[in-house]
Amino acid sequence: MARVRVVEVRNFRSIKELKWAPSPGINCLVGPGDSGKSTILDALDLCLGARRNATFTDADFHNLNIDEPISILVTVGELEDSQKNFESYGLYLRGFNKETGAVEDEPGTGLETVLTIKLEVQSDLEPSWCLVSDRATAQGQSRLLQWADRVKLAPTRVGAVAHHNLGWQRGSVLNRVSTERADASSALAKAARDARAAFGQEAEAQLGATLGIVANTARELGIPVGPSVKAMLDAHSVSFVGGTISLHDGGGVPLRGLGIGSTRLLIAGLQRKAAERSTIILVDELEHGLEPHRIIRFINSLGSKETEPPLQVFATSHSPVALSELSVSQLNVVRRSAAQHRILRSDAEDGIQGAVRSYPGAFLAASIYVCEGASEVGLLRGLDQHLVAGAGKTSLFASGAFLVDGGGAQKIYKGAEAFRKLGYRVAVLRDDDVQPTPETEQEFTTGGGGLFTWRAGRTTEDELFLSLSDQAVRRLVALAVDLHGEESVDSHIRSADNRFDLSSVAGAITPDLRIALGKAAKGKKSAWFKSVTDMETAGREIVGPDLPHADAAFAQTVVSLFGWAAHG
Repeated sequence: MARVRVVEVRNFRSIKELKWAPSPGINCLVGPGDSGKSTILDALDLCLGARRNATFTDADFHNLNIDEPISILVTVGELEDSQKNFESYGLYLRGFNKETGAVEDEPGTGLETVLTIKLEVQSDLEPSWCLVSDRATAQGQSRLLQWADRVKLAPTRVGAVAHHNLGWQRGSVLNRVSTERADASSALAKAARDARAAFGQEAEAQLGATLGIVANTARELGIPVGPSVKAMLDAHSVSFVGGTISLHDGGGVPLRGLGIGSTRLLIAGLQRKAAERSTIILVDELEHGLEPHRIIRFINSLGSKETEPPLQVFATSHSPVALSELSVSQLNVVRRSAAQHRILRSDAEDGIQGAVRSYPGAFLAASIYVCEGASEVGLLRGLDQHLVAGAGKTSLFASGAFLVDGGGAQKIYKGAEAFRKLGYRVAVLRDDDVQPTPETEQEFTTGGGGLFTWRAGRTTEDELFLSLSDQAVRRLVALAVDLHGEESVDSHIRSADNRFDLSSVAGAITPDLRIALGKAAKGKKSAWFKSVTDMETAGREIVGPDLPHADAAFAQTVVSLFGWAAHG
């Protein structure tokens, strides 16, 4: 049950340099387009695949720099006893420290015995595979895994086209499910002969005139062709290979006719059955060809919920549905820079597992707003909808941003910091009624996090009722009445300040009334706009249209909020 322990890639396509220690279970690669996710799968496939050759071009070299060779090293553990045979591979056996992720050149106490396979491509474009160790290099030794061991380590790849796995072709999953093999050589040879003979009988009636001309011409030229000439299928073109044997349903219809999604599901299930012989599987775009409910079945069949992972999976995905089914430790964020690639992973202690479930789209974004609560998420959504439809501005989402509910003042920085450590641009939008510790906020902003707050001591509701025009304030109260009823809103206003009630809104909108309305709107048990949908409506229909008439400081905060995403 081989597992990849370390992957090292240099000068391959978009990757200048990458070193990564994957987990033994599911490794789902996420990140922006062109970050190198599929390239990592290709590197694993090319290095570990049971192939005798592979085609490379200058475009496979990083920045077309053919002077620096392509180098892909994959260190593999959980080897079979035959692969740890000292007589066969003693000079190449190495040690892996599971605690530190370091590879030692020699096996040792407390270290897992591993082998490192290297694929190198020089400017002549000829690939070479070999086992590597410092000891072997020092002695000028070089060798490759035996072919049988290469077959055992070779991963199964499930891509957009995976029909070859439904036949007994070289490298297909069917050859790994069991050791059974069909000896069809005599049957196939007979089928080929019967096909040639049957066609020859039909061809004589169809091509008689032409055959007669050929026979007469041959006799005239003294060429011995016998008494007649026949048209038969060429013996060299009528042949059957292993791939000719493939799966069919009960009615004889080839399973190659299954849809893409069904094919991928079936192959994933078969790979589970073959786990004792082959444990590494590569999946291009987990969601490809699958409806949401089948995405869930597909991921579960790969062992996403199992404590002891049956397979080591390397996958890419752009699907929120797929991400929501995975734990945060199974997500690997690919980050690309000019000098190197990094793959970052979080864990349960970072406190963003809830965000994976509720806001999986955030992990597919470039920038993330972590808002204190649902009100702030709704307000930004509503403002965004107004600015796009009413003012022709670029949407936050079109700028690659996503909005996340941070779960309140006490949790907001824990989630925001976790996202920031995964390489995302992160900004916090919080109320100012509850202050975080200066050290917490300083650490976040010093690390590059953006910070947006309402003015001193104000919540979102306070800021709206203190900043918007008189007409907008009346419209907010009218919306609250539509949502909660006159009696409830009137009671809230009286409770906030017994000098005012619902009828007060029809008169002058004084500073004291604004303060009372802000207090009434944020009641703990029945806040007026506490849901995303309600505040979204307020932002779209009231706050956004009123920005030109609102307090200048509030309007500038909104401009800065939206400008942050645009400058990502």
